[in-house]
Amino acid sequence: MTTLIIGGSGFLGSELVRQATEAGHATAATYATKPGDTSTASWHHLDLRDPWLVDAVLAEVRPRVVINVSSGAADWAITAQGPVRLAMAAAKHGIRLVHVSSDAVFSGSRVHYDESSLPDPITPYGAAKAAAETGVLAVHPEPVVARTSLIIGHGRSAHEQTVYQLAAGTRDGALFTDDIRCPVHVGDLAAALLELAFQDAAAGIHHIAGADAVSRYELGLLIAGRDGLDASSLPAGRRADSILPGALDVRLDSRATQRKLHTTLRGVRQFCTAPA
Repeated sequence: MTTLIIGGSGFLGSELVRQATEAGHATAATYATKPGDTSTASWHHLDLRDPWLVDAVLAEVRPRVVINVSSGAADWAITAQGPVRLAMAAAKHGIRLVHVSSDAVFSGSRVHYDESSLPDPITPYGAAKAAAETGVLAVHPEPVVARTSLIIGHGRSAHEQTVYQLAAGTRDGALFTDDIRCPVHVGDLAAALLELAFQDAAAGIHHIAGADAVSRYELGLLIAGRDGLDASSLPAGRRADSILPGALDVRLDSRATQRKLHTTLRGVRQFCTAPA
């Protein structure tokens, strides 16, 4: 049976495709603009705004499980409505669904959030992700909704690229000292998602984030130390003093989900200092 990765050409999607194929799964993946590089997956163009195309891809691939890691930023039609169309089609075809959400669904007013916490977003992106969660849970009988945090890899994530550009002076801005998250390694996140995808009793909301809560500035220092950058060149600032909207302190409590996993959700202080 096939595993279908929605958004397979993206950062997390590429890692999921790699791990799924290495594990021996027949793997298919979708893309919005161009297919990924992995030749071991079959690639299908998909626009989540098109309900006919969503249904057609699922009918053609006939996967056992669909893992949705697509990203449309704050575009409501893609980020909020698209996952609901996908969930409806998956339910119609009797396909298991894993939908990846974000800690952006929380305002930070409580700081610590477990799986029972109710979304209270304060940004358009967070509102779109929260709406997607609500819709997916409403239209699919047994979905997995997996919330995660900042995703870090081996230099290819958006957060790492920001650090490189700030260190090189090719980008304006600062890394906030008062913006706290629980970064997760892309390899750990992908492995955990694949575990949940094939667990019979995994339906419901799960938190998959790293064990360490750090500021974006501390994250930048850790990346700089790992990759040999001049940490003193990284500009620091406070989100509270900026005009940029966003929650300040959101810490996903992943302990309940961790107990269900073989994969260890490492903290960023571990995976940014451990040997490759």
